[in-house]
Amino acid sequence: MKFKNKKILLIMGSILLLLLIILLALYTGCLRFNYPSKTEYPIRGIDISRHQNNIQWYLIDTTEVHFVYIKATEGSDFIDRKFSYNWKKAWERNIPVGAYHFFTFCKSGNDQANNFINTVPKLSEILPPVIDLEYGGNCKTSRLSKNEILKEIKIFEEKIHNYYGKKPILYVTQEFYEDFLMDKFHDNPLWYRNIYRSPKIKGDRNWLFWQYSNRGHMNGINTYVDLNVFHGNKKDFKRLLN
Repeated sequence: MKFKNKKILLIMGSILLLLLIILLALYTGCLRFNYPSKTEYPIRGIDISRHQNNIQWYLIDTTEVHFVYIKATEGSDFIDRKFSYNWKKAWERNIPVGAYHFFTFCKSGNDQANNFINTVPKLSEILPPVIDLEYGGNCKTSRLSKNEILKEIKIFEEKIHNYYGKKPILYVTQEFYEDFLMDKFHDNPLWYRNIYRSPKIKGDRNWLFWQYSNRGHMNGINTYVDLNVFHGNKKDFKRLLN
């Protein structure tokens, strides 16, 4: 009986150890839930901000990074302190580049659009601007209703669309999309975040970009980095740039 109990404890301990190793591997990004096929999704890229610290751009492998989205602004007055540096370095490496704005519920869409326009250069061959729409890190004091928030998003969307001449892409989490956008903004492409499985979007909509990991590892970046794929081929991507 004692031998049998020891054997059971040994098996349970081994299972627990294995689970801890798997959890650690997932947490550190050594193991992921998603491994998108390079054949199906050949165009891959990253999105970055000041949280990636000082990126060593000369080490970025441009055969693996085909585009980069850089955080430019947030709200009506915040400018990411690494935006200008990252923008310049990405251009120097000839990596297709775009900028994104973190939309807050506390400021007007017009003021936020002005912040973005005053920060991001208007150039021909850049990726469409992105509006980052999510709950995480957003304003907790806003008393706006859902319809009021949607109105401010629309004001922002229209102003940067008119200025840059490209339809903004909406970066969304599943929760935000289903709460706010499932039956709205059908003309705007979606950049969908799902780090657990491939996107299955309610409302019969497709995605243009998919953020499939938030704990990627890459030479030249000493922090975790978000990993993304583009839904299309090289011709589709070139069309998006132009």
